[in-house]
Amino acid sequence: MAPQRFHEQFDQIQRSMPEVPLAMGPDDAAEFLYEKGVVLARDGEEARLVEDTVRTHFTEATGLTPDHVRRASPETNRSGVTRIQVGDPGHGDRRGDRAVAHALRSLREHEIRAGRRLVSRNHVVSIAVNSCPGDEPVPALLTQGTNPAPSQLPYDADTAVGVLVIDNGLTHDHALVPLLAHVQGDLHGTETDADGNLLQYVGHGTFIAGLLAAVAPNTDVTVRSTLNDAGAVLESEFGQRLFDAVDENGWPDVISLSAGTSNGRTDGLFGVESFMQELRGQRTLLVAAAGNNSSATPFWPAAYASLPDYQDSVLSVGALRGDGEFGACFTNHGSWVGAYAPGERLTSTLTGFDAPVPYVYQHTTYDACRYGFTYACTCQYPRHTGVLSDTGTPGSGKADQVMFEGYAHWSGTSFATPVAAGLVAAYMTADKESDPRAARTQLLAANTTYAEVRGAQVPALLPAGWRPSPVTLLAPPA
Repeated sequence: MAPQRFHEQFDQIQRSMPEVPLAMGPDDAAEFLYEKGVVLARDGEEARLVEDTVRTHFTEATGLTPDHVRRASPETNRSGVTRIQVGDPGHGDRRGDRAVAHALRSLREHEIRAGRRLVSRNHVVSIAVNSCPGDEPVPALLTQGTNPAPSQLPYDADTAVGVLVIDNGLTHDHALVPLLAHVQGDLHGTETDADGNLLQYVGHGTFIAGLLAAVAPNTDVTVRSTLNDAGAVLESEFGQRLFDAVDENGWPDVISLSAGTSNGRTDGLFGVESFMQELRGQRTLLVAAAGNNSSATPFWPAAYASLPDYQDSVLSVGALRGDGEFGACFTNHGSWVGAYAPGERLTSTLTGFDAPVPYVYQHTTYDACRYGFTYACTCQYPRHTGVLSDTGTPGSGKADQVMFEGYAHWSGTSFATPVAAGLVAAYMTADKESDPRAARTQLLAANTTYAEVRGAQVPALLPAGWRPSPVTLLAPPA
């Protein structure tokens, strides 16, 4: 049986938040994670309506107990949402939560009358989408440098574009890299396990910072450790963390966000509504990853780009494969994705600049692309055995280990996103455009390069310093 990364990562994310029982959704499909026994409602009258309605709905016929229904967190924050407990979080397993499903159903008539949604699951927002980046990092030689290669635009403190990266912080040795001279922010914190092996996702924020600095050197990049626990946070907390990130330094020109979740809907996330409404009134451009589910299902916050109120303030970014001609096998796609940028096997900064650091692979590669593509994609290569997987190389007995010494290859819409954000920032510098939203519009209008994604021609944003790599096409399975 091929390794199932979503289920493998479920276990890791659950370990990162042991006090929060999680389930997979929707129902028995594995598209997103959410908190068991709890739903979300907007603060105030709507929260009271949800409580009363669910309590009335939970009768003997449903097999659910009205006594379970109560405020799970009486305090509120700027997210504008209230957690309401509707069931026993210890009931059932990861395949779903009956109490939450019944609670959502109980509000349907009220939602039809109100003309909008009144209740939601409390989703897990994560950099570990589906539930991981397109692959795990692979060591790269220091002599290779970054791909995209650094632009020759000069740095000017007076005109530098402010970019805020909301991610999992910086590795401790990032300052040793000249490319990151104008990068600041939070350190990741604990980087290795008891055996000295690099923890999964450590370096994610540093990798993003390296890509931004390469594409747009005239930037002041700040990386926040907003998503530092296996890259995951509950939706109910996410909005407040976004506010905290911008409060610390003020609203920047550009926010680069490589995290999110699907929710099976087309109207956004309760947990970020307040933040998105405030974003709309700012001049900041949010550049957000479209996600790695190989799906057309909207992925939030990136999919806000398709909603009329947010089209000017959000750019959603999908990933191109190594040749830049087609979409990467893992990339989400659809009309809600505004542009695509290189996102497969990019090369950037990671860790190990002051001393080499080992990493043990967590996932075993697949025998064939898990999304059905027939090129040598990141699902399959480079081959390795991972500790979390059910299967491995016969007779190997252990997972494969590699050594990082500074640079890495890595794939995902997580990394296409800072490439696109960097291109917006570089456009602002080159064209002396002070408005990041206007720069986004002008950049896309001037773009003449397109790629094919699921049969559609889409804007392809290719940095001048990016070196495409040949793509090996495989014979389709018999």
